[in-house]
Amino acid sequence: MGVCELCARNTEVFEAVVEGSRLNICSNCGKFGKIVKKPVSYAPKAVVKALEIVEIVVSDYAQRIRSAREKSGMTQRDFAHMLNEKESVVQKLESGTFHPPLSMARKLEKLLKIKLVEVESEELVEGGKKDSGPLTIGDLLNIKK
Repeated sequence: MGVCELCARNTEVFEAVVEGSRLNICSNCGKFGKIVKKPVSYAPKAVVKALEIVEIVVSDYAQRIRSAREKSGMTQRDFAHMLNEKESVVQKLESGTFHPPLSMARKLEKLLKIKLVEVESEELVEGGKKDSGPLTIGDLLNIKK
């Protein structure tokens, strides 16, 4: 038993060539191509869990940057000169309107000796059997929309 990749009917499917493409289709849709193999059976795929490590800038980066700069006794102008950035960038960083990219956050960490980058892990689930059966051409069209 399987799902026809042309009409999405849950029935016995055959491997066939339809207009140059190999598809698993039912006997009704078999008239549109040439059947290559008799019934195809599906084994459910195992669920694979993987951890993805993601680095993010902490949410209170603006307060940390400002307090560390003030603690070291620098003005915004001096700090901008040390960073090789414009003073307006430092102002936006400290006000929280500019979210620093990871490269800049690392640079700030070294200069100010503070922690701005955190490591988080996200669990990815791959594979597994869908309730509606395998992916059909109609599913692909819906995904592209």
